[in-house]
Amino acid sequence: MARDFSAFFQRYGWPSGKGRLPFCIGHRGASGHERENTLAAFRRAAELGAEMWELDTQLTKDGVVVVSHDDHLQRVFGIDRRISEMTAAELAGLDGVDVPSFSEVAALGRETGTGLYVELKAAGTGMRCWQHLAKMNQRFACLGSFDTAQVRELSDAACDFPLSVLIRVGHDPHALGDEAGADILHLCWERAGERPQDLVTDALIRRAFDAGREIVLWHEERPAILDDIMKLPVLGICTDLPDLMRPPAVKENAIGRQG
Repeated sequence: MARDFSAFFQRYGWPSGKGRLPFCIGHRGASGHERENTLAAFRRAAELGAEMWELDTQLTKDGVVVVSHDDHLQRVFGIDRRISEMTAAELAGLDGVDVPSFSEVAALGRETGTGLYVELKAAGTGMRCWQHLAKMNQRFACLGSFDTAQVRELSDAACDFPLSVLIRVGHDPHALGDEAGADILHLCWERAGERPQDLVTDALIRRAFDAGREIVLWHEERPAILDDIMKLPVLGICTDLPDLMRPPAVKENAIGRQG
């Protein structure tokens, strides 16, 4: 099954000659090599050939969007503090904590020519991210969430960036796509057994395409599975290890039809 992405790229102002499809989306940057969601992880992902970065948003007490999967700093930094209970200045002043602002990551994206695949965690971050990207005329970006209400808020506000809804195993992707008003179905099925690719059926793909939606796939680090899903007509695939998708010996080609 082939898919022509040119209309999608034109509609949203994405670069038409960027890399290869499916796009390699560095999951929290190159988080298999560097501490997740840090500028080092994002820069490393770009160096390894990722066309986009998946990143997560939190909100400080004074309303600054920062990039972190968790509100709590314990898992990543071993510190018993919450981002939402601190100002941006307090967060930046913590020793041993490296949580960049969204504006810093966006600036690095512009510098490296890398797209932003923004997973909205904290409520209220979507509108702020959209406003910042629009102000910077940074079109190579997507906004999405597991929280359909956050995606629907952007859809209802006529957000002119592509919107993605993230979908857990066992949930109906088409129903959630409708509920969220999403342009992209992001199937987070990395834990769906030894062959999650079998769940991405022709029927699922055709129904998504018939509804005018694209597909992005889970973060995958198993080479055999990655080889299989890279053959699917999907927009992108997340991975902690971009070098698995973009080995140095492989040269980039301009995008066109893919299948």
